[in-house]
Amino acid sequence: MNWGWLGANSGRIFQLAGDHLVIALPAVAIAFFIAVPLGWLAHRSGAAREALVVLTSLIYVVPSLAMFILMPLALGTSILSPLNVVAAMVLYGIALMVRSAADAFDAVPKDVRQSADAAGYPPLKRVTAVELPLAGPGLLSGLRVVAASTISLVSVGALIGVQSLGTLFTEGFQRSFPTEILAGLIGTIALALIVDSALVLFGRVAMPWTKARS
Repeated sequence: MNWGWLGANSGRIFQLAGDHLVIALPAVAIAFFIAVPLGWLAHRSGAAREALVVLTSLIYVVPSLAMFILMPLALGTSILSPLNVVAAMVLYGIALMVRSAADAFDAVPKDVRQSADAAGYPPLKRVTAVELPLAGPGLLSGLRVVAASTISLVSVGALIGVQSLGTLFTEGFQRSFPTEILAGLIGTIALALIVDSALVLFGRVAMPWTKARS
C-alpha cells in the first residue's frame, strides 16, 4: 500500500466518492418509489403476482455493461452521460425491490386489514395509514439490499467512462497499481456501509414501533 499516493490523491478520491453517490442515491430513491406500488400491486394480484415479480426480476439478468450501452439508445443520451448509469441502476433496483415489497405487504396480518375496513377506512387510507407502516420493516430490508447492490454496480459505469470510485479500479488495472485498486474497493465498501447505517438509523427514527416489538 502506497500511503503517499493516498495522501496526495485524497481530494480526488473524495470527489469520485461524491460522484458515486450522486449517481447511486437518486437511482435508489427512484427505484424504491416505483417498486413499492408495483410490489403492492403484485401483493393484490393473486395469480398474477408471480408473473409480475418474475417479469421485473428478469431485468437483473441483463449484464450491467450491456445495460449501460443500451441506455443511450433508449434515452437518446451521450454514451458518457451519467444518466445512462442512473437509469440502469433504477431498473436493477426495481428488479430487486418489487419482490421485497410484495413480501412486505404479504406480511401484514389479514385481521389488521379487516379491522381497518370495519373501522371505515377507505382503500387509499388503509394502505397509507395501516398497511404501509406495518410493511415498513420489510420495505426497509429490501431498500438496504437495493442500496448496497446499486453502490456496487455503479462502479461498472467506469468501463464506459462515467466517473465514480470505479474509475480507480480501471486506472489501477491499466497502470498495474494495486494501491489505486484497493482505494476504489475500500471506498466503495465504505460508502455502502455508511449508506446502510444511515438507512438503519432512519428506520429506527421513522418506525419506532419496531423497537418496541423487538
